Amino acid sequence: MTVSLEVAEGVGTLRLDRPPMNALDVATQDRIKELAEEATRREDVRAVVIYGGEKVFAAGADIKEMQVMDHAAMVVRARALQDSFTAVARIPKPVVAAVTGYALGGGCELALCADYRIAADNAKLGQPEILLGLIPGAGGTQRLSRLIGPSKAKDLIFTGRQVKADEALTIGLVDRVVPAAEVYEAAHAWAARLAQGPAIALRAAKESVDAGLETDLETGLAIERNWFAGLFATEDRERGMRSFVEEGPGKAKFQ
Repeated sequence: MTVSLEVAEGVGTLRLDRPPMNALDVATQDRIKELAEEATRREDVRAVVIYGGEKVFAAGADIKEMQVMDHAAMVVRARALQDSFTAVARIPKPVVAAVTGYALGGGCELALCADYRIAADNAKLGQPEILLGLIPGAGGTQRLSRLIGPSKAKDLIFTGRQVKADEALTIGLVDRVVPAAEVYEAAHAWAARLAQGPAIALRAAKESVDAGLETDLETGLAIERNWFAGLFATEDRERGMRSFVEEGPGKAKFQ
């Protein structure tokens, strides 16, 4: 399999494994969707790490496969491509991308689907599709502009240039940079911490932020208000407040 889901102690690792560069061919895209949906369903998965291995995250689409596709074929395939990545973005649990080496084109777009991105100090990210006479097609024009702002996104998309980890951190494309040997460990630690948190509240927080960004402030506040009130029906809310009153902040153990 080109992608696997390994689960331990509440953390699911969505692992790309298509040497040498983890090129995202159609089969890999479909497998990503399948496993993202599995991670969504599984109760033993409470947080997710997306990881391409020690050397490379994903260097983009399989260009040889795409070269033989005509307009009619891509009209059919483009939606499935986006759907595979959207399945990752819609995992209702904390998701972190552990970015090593290259995260280009579809690889960068996959990282954009995570809630948080930890990059190796030697990582390089970018959207080089323009150099092929194309634009990003797996959500890059939309998620990148929402993450770093339209002008910075247009710079990367118009030029196709690659940015190193330090610049990626400066512009907000990644959230943390660590030595290359520590990327997965750091990402797993981030996920493991949240895997111990209140699952429904974390889902509420993620969906409130994501859905709110897609609408106006008033509607976003309504989304937040409904989730906030709804959490008062959960055992985790009772446990968290009781622990706060009896033991002080930050000591609650959630189920």
